[in-house]
Amino acid sequence: MEMSRFWRTLPAALGCVLTACAAFAPGGPGISAPVSWSELSGWREDRPAEAWPALLHGCQRLGARAGRWREICADAALFPDPDDDIARAFFETRFVPHKAIGANGAEGLITGYYEPLLNGSLTKTARFRYPIYRRPDDLLVVDLGELYPELKGKRVRGRLDGRRVVPYFSRAEIGNGARAIAGHELAWVDDPVALFFLEIQGSGRVRLPDGRMLRVGYADQNGHPYVAIGRRLIEMNALKPEEVDLPTIRDWLAAHPDEAAAVLNHNPSYVFFAPRDPGLPGPLGTLGAPLLPERAVAVDPAYIPLGAPVWLDTTLPDDGAARPYRRLMFAHDTGGAIRGAARADVFFGYGAAAEMLAGKMKQPGRLFVLLPAPRLNGDNN
Repeated sequence: MEMSRFWRTLPAALGCVLTACAAFAPGGPGISAPVSWSELSGWREDRPAEAWPALLHGCQRLGARAGRWREICADAALFPDPDDDIARAFFETRFVPHKAIGANGAEGLITGYYEPLLNGSLTKTARFRYPIYRRPDDLLVVDLGELYPELKGKRVRGRLDGRRVVPYFSRAEIGNGARAIAGHELAWVDDPVALFFLEIQGSGRVRLPDGRMLRVGYADQNGHPYVAIGRRLIEMNALKPEEVDLPTIRDWLAAHPDEAAAVLNHNPSYVFFAPRDPGLPGPLGTLGAPLLPERAVAVDPAYIPLGAPVWLDTTLPDDGAARPYRRLMFAHDTGGAIRGAARADVFFGYGAAAEMLAGKMKQPGRLFVLLPAPRLNGDNN
């Protein structure tokens, strides 16, 4: 598995949050007309009370909206700790399921991500010499929609060179010590490959020498396009397509240290980080709500509104037969590689088991989006 956690499509995402948009698809990719709850395989076997905290976290971002979400969140607040029957009845009476239809039909691709752990220091040492950078002061973000309304939601990043706006420094240039970046170090780590994968995941934890944990999360990106290094390794005949996942990529880089830097630099995109509250129950997703393990997914907000409950019907990777994996999740995040209606990225949480699942997760699956049930007057905002 390899994916970009960092191309955050925030303008489009916020548009979907504010309008509860969904791309309905009578004959193509998008969201179907309503379907019966009986089409959600495993719906009666899930533990929806376990997903309740994710609903409440989402409501902290959505509950101030006018219309249906405000009512739903007000009702949810009346049940601080429901059992599974109450939680299931709540979703069945306040939401309507819709099937997500991708370019190839209802079956799409389900991958995973996690919160990695790195070893680091707040100061540079002989061991800790690879910097995690804060967002640099000279990084410009130009909102093209302010000049051209037809480009609403489109942004470009760059820097000033004299009176011209030019592309910001690439990964290779930053790694070579671009002067504008120096002085923006948030922390230093001991493994450049682990740092690269921190960028892909978008958030993580850094264990400091005294045992304290520094939590970091996505702050911005340098504006260069993301290029998958797994694809590059396939082009080099270093790995076969069916072999590419996080563990095999990491193993190859560790076994070829002289070539690793060039392979990593093949991806010119670079992520900047900011410190995060260590007391949060999970890293913050695009919605601004903490991501709860195995109850949060990243989606394409062009099709699935941020904050919406999503029923996931897929399998977990296994050395033997794939195990069914069906549960209620929430669309609390986005990602650059998450494109299409039937595409999702499961947040597996923190720790070795989460890393293993996220690294190997590359399964076919189906999504059902639960959209707010219309009120009697037909207002579904």
